[in-house]
Amino acid sequence: MIFQGKGSEHDFSIFKRSKMKLCKMLILLADSGFQGIEDLHPVCWIPKKKTKNKPLTPEQKRINKALSRIRIRIEHVNRRLKRFRIFSCRYRNKRKRHGLRVSLLCGIYNLEIS
Repeated sequence: MIFQGKGSEHDFSIFKRSKMKLCKMLILLADSGFQGIEDLHPVCWIPKKKTKNKPLTPEQKRINKALSRIRIRIEHVNRRLKRFRIFSCRYRNKRKRHGLRVSLLCGIYNLEIS
């Protein structure tokens, strides 16, 4: 089932509304906009934020940097897939074929990088 939101709706709001069940062994990588996802999924890695009165420790900075090095690869894949416009623009065709078209585009991307 595809859950859609308006352009101004945050991804985390859509995720909460979907009530999607994730495998408990799955490690979820998220950005700092997903603060509070720990309540919904036990194993998640999100960067720590500093506050006005409590700066980050060197260990927390090191963890944030390591996490961003992993996530940047995912963001680059997202950027490359948005070239096909099916992900970045409104999908105007029948929903029934959306999954097939997404699978085909991901296959094209995998063929391109291999």
